[in-house]
Amino acid sequence: MLLSGNNLETINIDELIRKHPYVEEFLSASGIKVADKSVTITELIYGLSDEMIEELGIEREKIIDNLTAFIENMESKENRDKSGVESVTIIGGYNKLGEKEQISITLRKGEIISIVGPTGSGKSRLLGDIECLAQKDTPTGRQILINGEVPEEDIRYRIENKLIAQLSQNMNFIMDVTAAEFIRRHAASRGVKNVEEIITSIIDCANELAGEKFTDEVPITQLSGGQSRALMIADTALLSKSPIVLIDEIENAGVDRKKALELLVKSEKIVLMSTHDPILALISDKRIVIKNGGMDKIVYTDEIEKQNLDMLSVFDNKMMLLREMLRNGGNIHLDIKSYMSLYE
Repeated sequence: MLLSGNNLETINIDELIRKHPYVEEFLSASGIKVADKSVTITELIYGLSDEMIEELGIEREKIIDNLTAFIENMESKENRDKSGVESVTIIGGYNKLGEKEQISITLRKGEIISIVGPTGSGKSRLLGDIECLAQKDTPTGRQILINGEVPEEDIRYRIENKLIAQLSQNMNFIMDVTAAEFIRRHAASRGVKNVEEIITSIIDCANELAGEKFTDEVPITQLSGGQSRALMIADTALLSKSPIVLIDEIENAGVDRKKALELLVKSEKIVLMSTHDPILALISDKRIVIKNGGMDKIVYTDEIEKQNLDMLSVFDNKMMLLREMLRNGGNIHLDIKSYMSLYE
């Protein structure tokens, strides 16, 4: 139930925050300190000195109006979140040669789809079409449907609460806060109540994915590329409500890519990733082959490929052991054949 100005005159701050945890973040961001949570918002605002109001640079009535609008917007977002995305459909457009793509494909919740093709073939362009929910208005002329329907305009251009989260090859943070504060602010914007528990879960999860562990007190601007990607993958899986995740070459991320994908699928995301890694390609349920900037064909992972995946995974694990030895200052004195035989 949306709050009106009258509600704010009768409900105390403590109860208001219990119902809407993000109100506390609003007050903090506005520079308003709450010493007594038993008073109402109206009493709090009108109890501020004229000097404080002048320092805040906003009229008392405007603060209350802004808070009411903020609560209504957050509740509206929560209602939109409940709608759910069950499928994404890509309707073919044209390749770089102007030839029509004879392909349409529907992707469903819990699926992993890889996008494969030579460098420069157009894998990132396909991810870009999906990210902007293209409606035949990009260079490829493709159209993206959500649950079989054309998405509404506000969904396409929404800045907050986007349907799609994209994890690019380079994650650069500009906000100089700790990892814990970064997660805390994201959690507050989502109206999450068990914030500290979420922070612990995301940091623990990120450390399972990253090559080198980090604490929640490390500034995010000091995280390595792999640690940054691990943090964002964990945050996307455990906190973000975006049902569609786009990943650009996770094999170059410095994270445990198999664990990362398992985590995202467990969270019932629709995962699309561009990759050159045969293991990731075979982990996926299907792969879209890109040629000359267009979707050339769809390949479904069959039983023989799944068996080959098991074999490739053994080799991959052995290569990981070699990499770990080098990272930890070890020497590889055995010839490769002898070394590999130790782990068969």
